[in-house]
Amino acid sequence: MERLRKNAQFSDVYRAHHSFANGFIVMYVRNNGESINRVGVSVSKKVGNSVVRHRVKRLLKEAFRTSEDMFNSGLDIVFVAKKNAAVMTFDDAKKSLMDLAASHHILQKEGKCS
Repeated sequence: MERLRKNAQFSDVYRAHHSFANGFIVMYVRNNGESINRVGVSVSKKVGNSVVRHRVKRLLKEAFRTSEDMFNSGLDIVFVAKKNAAVMTFDDAKKSLMDLAASHHILQKEGKCS
């Protein structure tokens, strides 16, 4: 997994206009034409102080890392945390991530269940 770090990379994904949301996160997806997935996480100050925001980032990155083998390759994915994400647990993060991935139809057909 590589990370999206530059503002231009995030903007490219936002401009693709492919997003779904649930109670905790909004997921934007765009094909990147490569064989790897790149992930970016955005958490605004509305979510909480820096400790809370960093915790949310860690939860989302870890939830993706542990289930990355279930995703199609060649995607740029941006997670935008909603205000409710401040109370999210790891299980909530993983469930939200998998539900949104299913909505985007970016899960492999033969993916492992965990």
